[in-house]
Amino acid sequence: MAKETWKPGNMLYPVPAVMVSCQIPTEKPNIITVAWAGTVCTNPPMLSISVRPERYSHGIITETGEFVVNLVTKDLVCATDYCGVKSGRDVDKFDAMHLTPLNLPQVSAPGIAESPVNIACKVSQILHLGSHDMFLADVVGVTVDDSYMNEKGKFELNQSGLVTYSHGEYFLLGKKLGSFGYSVKKQKPSKNGRKKKAK
Repeated sequence: MAKETWKPGNMLYPVPAVMVSCQIPTEKPNIITVAWAGTVCTNPPMLSISVRPERYSHGIITETGEFVVNLVTKDLVCATDYCGVKSGRDVDKFDAMHLTPLNLPQVSAPGIAESPVNIACKVSQILHLGSHDMFLADVVGVTVDDSYMNEKGKFELNQSGLVTYSHGEYFLLGKKLGSFGYSVKKQKPSKNGRKKKAK
């Protein structure tokens, strides 16, 4: 098997493509598309986003200490790309992409109503790392679209058509290959006595 060695670079793909909304009170809200977003901690719930200092949203988030992470579905992928290449200095992205600001009780920044999940965040620390600044944030609230709740009250997030970003391209979340722990789960015998494969 042939391999090539490249210079150091970030090749950790795929990653979630998310739209981060923010707002300075009395000014128009803005949306920035972020690929460098991730879970930091479960208890307390924390996440991070990394933003270049020259981006318009960087100043808004720094000043307000708040933002909302909005998950992206296939229906939102065009808006996601638009919000990643256009600057809020020049255009009202909510208006241009026909998106609906969603009032959230925990922060003054709006969520995006068309997103299946809106994660309200308050910045706890800013790390100046190089090309990007990392905003470490406490998750202070989560709002979900109840149209994805099944009859048993389970939130079927994976049925919403989530989108990932990999090496400059967007992809629809694909085929399910297993559930957490399936590799060690005991196989249950079926009605005919044969063992079922764990899913």
